[in-house]
Amino acid sequence: MAAIQVTNVSKRYGTLTALDRVEFAVEEGEIFGFLGPNGAGKSTMINIFLDFVRPSEGTVSIFGHDCQREGELAREQMGVLPEGYSVYERLTGRQHVEFAIDSKDADDEPMELLQRVGISDAADRRAGGYSKGMAQRLVLAMALVDDPDLLVLDEPTTGLDPNGAREMRRIITEENERGATVFFSSHILEQVEAVCDRVGILHRGELAAVDTIEGLRESIGGGTKLQITVDGVDDGLLDQIEGLDGVENAWLGESDVLEVTCSNDAKLDVVVALNDAGVDVLNFRTDEASLEDMFAEYTGGGR
Repeated sequence: MAAIQVTNVSKRYGTLTALDRVEFAVEEGEIFGFLGPNGAGKSTMINIFLDFVRPSEGTVSIFGHDCQREGELAREQMGVLPEGYSVYERLTGRQHVEFAIDSKDADDEPMELLQRVGISDAADRRAGGYSKGMAQRLVLAMALVDDPDLLVLDEPTTGLDPNGAREMRRIITEENERGATVFFSSHILEQVEAVCDRVGILHRGELAAVDTIEGLRESIGGGTKLQITVDGVDDGLLDQIEGLDGVENAWLGESDVLEVTCSNDAKLDVVVALNDAGVDVLNFRTDEASLEDMFAEYTGGGR
C-alpha cells in the first residue's frame, strides 16, 4: 500500500488553476521531495492532505484512507510541519509539546522530543523569545509526537542558517531510519538533493516529472558532461563520437577541451574511441547535472 496516493487531482479557484490533474504515489519508507517554485501549488497539495482544501477533482489517500471522506483517520498517521506555522508567545516550549501530546492522547515524554530536535535547554523558556530556527524545531517536535508513520514537511529549511538546515536534514534522515515516510516540500534544491530518494517536480500546477535524481539525469539526455583535454580532434572524429550509442553531442571547446554530453554507460566508449583514433587524453573530468540543472530543464528555465 502506498503511503500517499494522489489520483488525478485538480484544484481551481475561479479561473485560476492551482493544480491540474496531478497524479503520483509515495511508497512507504521513502523520502519524497516535492519541488516547485513559489506558487507552483505545493502548499495547496499539502492542504488537500490535511483536508484544509478540497480538490475540484480527484482523490488523495494516506495509507488507504481518503483525505476528504476519512480525514480524521488519515491525519492520525501524519505529523506535519506547515510552512505558515506560528507559536504561542506566552507558552514555553515544553507546554507546546505537552499540548500536542494531549491532543493526540499519546504518552511521549516532552523533554525527549525537545532533545531530539536540539532545543531541550530552552524547554522552559517562552516560545515568543525563540529564534526562527528554534521555533521551527519546536513545531517539528510537536509533529514528531506519537512517532507518526508519515511526516509532511512544508519548506522545513526556509529561514534556517546552514547549521540549522544541516540539523534538519539529520532529523529527517533519523526519522526515516526509524521507519517514517517523509514527504518533503521545498524550493531549496540542494536540501532536497541531499536527503530524497525520489522527487516530483511541480510547475504551474502540473507535475512535470517524478523519478529518482539519477533517473531525471538520464531523461534529460544523459545528464553527464565529459570534459576531456586532448591534443587535437578533427571534425570527422567529433562526428564519430556523436555517433556512439548514448552520446547526445560532442564539440571542441576552448584550449583543446573536448566536451561530450552522454549517458553514464557511454563514458568509457568515448575514451576508447579517442584512444583508437590515436588521440592523447591529457586530462579527464566528469560533471553530472545537478538537481538545479534538472529543475531548470523541467520548468522551462534552460540548462
